[in-house]
Amino acid sequence: MAKGDAASRPEDERLGIGKSLAYGIQHVLTMYGGIIAPPLIIGSAAGVSPAEIGLLVASCLFIGGLATILQSYGVPFFGSRLPLVQGTSFAGVATMTAIVADGGLPAVFGSVIVSAVLGLLITPVFSRLVKFFPPVVTGTVITVIGLSLMPVAAHWAMGNDTKAPDSGSMSNIGLAALTLVIVLLLSKVAIPAVSRLSILLSIVVGTVLAALLGKADFSQVGNGPIFAVPTPFGFGAPTFDIAAIVSMFIVILVTLTETTADILAVGEIVDTKVGKRRIGDGLRADMASSAIAPVFNGFIQSAFAQNVGLVAITGVRSRFVVTAGGGVLVVLGMLPVLGRVVAAIPYPVLGGAGLVLFGTVAASGIKTLSKVDYNGNLNLVIVAASVGLGMVPIAVPDFYDRFPSWVGTIFHSGISSAALLAVVLNLVFNHLRPGKAGSEPSVFATATRVIDYSDLKALSRLENGDKVVDGKIVDAHGRPVPVQDADGQPVPYRIGSEPEAH
Repeated sequence: MAKGDAASRPEDERLGIGKSLAYGIQHVLTMYGGIIAPPLIIGSAAGVSPAEIGLLVASCLFIGGLATILQSYGVPFFGSRLPLVQGTSFAGVATMTAIVADGGLPAVFGSVIVSAVLGLLITPVFSRLVKFFPPVVTGTVITVIGLSLMPVAAHWAMGNDTKAPDSGSMSNIGLAALTLVIVLLLSKVAIPAVSRLSILLSIVVGTVLAALLGKADFSQVGNGPIFAVPTPFGFGAPTFDIAAIVSMFIVILVTLTETTADILAVGEIVDTKVGKRRIGDGLRADMASSAIAPVFNGFIQSAFAQNVGLVAITGVRSRFVVTAGGGVLVVLGMLPVLGRVVAAIPYPVLGGAGLVLFGTVAASGIKTLSKVDYNGNLNLVIVAASVGLGMVPIAVPDFYDRFPSWVGTIFHSGISSAALLAVVLNLVFNHLRPGKAGSEPSVFATATRVIDYSDLKALSRLENGDKVVDGKIVDAHGRPVPVQDADGQPVPYRIGSEPEAH
């Protein structure tokens, strides 16, 4: 690729097969725990055998890889062509667990197929909403994405199993802290290749140290088949239940909202233009891969927020790196032995690296929010209320347990809660503009008034007794105080307006 092309679209930079594969593996390691958790939870709820749960895990890796390739590499009308990693969405886990209790896995697969097809049909509506996602919305959502992932990193650091004897032990948290220190030290290394691979290298070093301390168990790696291709409809033909489809369609709406936010977030981090066309292509890839996933025993696919953080912290913005990661996921889906190797990485090691990754997402959101104008408007209220609502299910996971199931489906995710409220409040406060404007601003708008530092430097030249009369500065005796430009020329002016042309 020509140098000019890479400069115009950072995500189109090609790093070569070796680097792309290395960085791609880093993406896989970052999201591996997240992509295997949903099939483990749903498979356990369905009461299937351990071998069948293994099939579900392999299937999710396989379809996640295909979905990642489609999203990052893209084909006409499908794929945002951004460094976005796809995988099984957490948003639908609770709903699918409820469906599987009544109709089994075939009912889950049927509801996913139909609801994803419906989602594919409505993607043009979502792609036209980009103007309603200014920095005050995207910054809020990105911040909440990072904050919502912190409990994941904390649980990983503790061992990810609250029933285990060593859950939250000093040895587990100490291993996570050591991995975190390694990440920070490697990030400081002056060699670009080392600093960019700091996450992957820290995980490798942390795993080696864990093995020496007896906290890594690779004994099960050799148990099970080496090669296996996911069998289409391995759990039987899908069944279609109206109630299951309706509840799953609500999950699809939440997924579309989260994916839109993720596309905009990675666009901000990569510093590339993201319009309604790219959002539409990204959402279509999301829904198409979700509709096909049940054929290979998979579930709803969505972008993984933790990998957005990896893009931010490494500075590697090439989408082809993520495409390589998608290829690795496909291979892992067909080679369960390799998947078992990755699964043997201790969770505390992943937790130490995750703290940096997920914190970087929140920091990126704060950086975006710094671009927002808070003067004379209610943008501060939008940020405050949206972040507050988004933090509720993070701080108290069972907050919505007594509400109707559809409420929990929408609001159990802090990301979707913050995104929905931020969009609505932005519409109400910045587009519809209800109530009195201008002369009687809100107390919040007044509270966020800011004076530019250059104004303070000018004020420091005023003397005791100077005042403003009819828009002009006069001294204590009522004599006009002249205002000059940098060249010493008089400038006609009036306080409260721009300097007059001269």
